[in-house]
Amino acid sequence: MANPYAVVCRGITKEFEAGDTKNLVLRGINLAVPFGELTMLVGPSGCGKTTLLSVIAGLLDATSGELMVLGQNMRELKGHDAVIFRRRNLGFVFQQYNLLPALTAAENAAVPLMAAGIKRKDAVLRASELLSNLGLGGRLDARPATLSGGEQQRVAFARALLHEPRLVVCDEPTSA
Repeated sequence: MANPYAVVCRGITKEFEAGDTKNLVLRGINLAVPFGELTMLVGPSGCGKTTLLSVIAGLLDATSGELMVLGQNMRELKGHDAVIFRRRNLGFVFQQYNLLPALTAAENAAVPLMAAGIKRKDAVLRASELLSNLGLGGRLDARPATLSGGEQQRVAFARALLHEPRLVVCDEPTSA
């Protein structure tokens, strides 16, 4: 039987060091997320939700434990291999939408496709189609500073979904 889990964490810990001070943020996290499921992490501010999502996404390395994402042992992925894995398989929506101020809405949504080697014109066309489906057809050429918070959020979602990732990681996607 194929692995039924998109994410498996076993005993994940994450420790940050600042000088002589060590701060253990994640303590033995065990989590299994089945494919096709919406899973939410809930807890008070500062409890480690963002840190755990960053570890799952391969943006931070766990201090210890086992982490499998889409069947890949994330503790073994390093450098360029980790970048390629994320680019091909993961979509991200961050707390702050991280839109590039010099780019239009369509260009911002197209960034992952361009990073994957798709020609700018083709990437922007695909992004424009998705943004139009999200109700932003009239705002394709708008810069982030001129977009409402909800419009910026939809651009961020389009950017996360455009390359059809197998796993989407969202950190407070509603900004709540």
